[in-house]
Amino acid sequence: MEGGGMGSLGRTLIGVGVGLALVGVVLLLVGRYTGGKGLPGDISFGRGNVRVYFPIVSMLVLSLVLTVVLNLVARWWRR
Repeated sequence: MEGGGMGSLGRTLIGVGVGLALVGVVLLLVGRYTGGKGLPGDISFGRGNVRVYFPIVSMLVLSLVLTVVLNLVARWWRR
């Protein structure tokens, strides 16, 4: 943030906000199309009072989305 001051900080906050909004839209769409039960490939099983859930595919998708968003923010920051 050299020389940019508050303008650079403002652009950064806008970029982070847009990224979070995109992540929110993706989460809403995933919840709508999967019935809120996660993505196909997520593992869950239970017996009695115990329920175990491994969101493997959800974590892979989240990792991919965050990688893309953070790379875009980093490139935008370096401009």
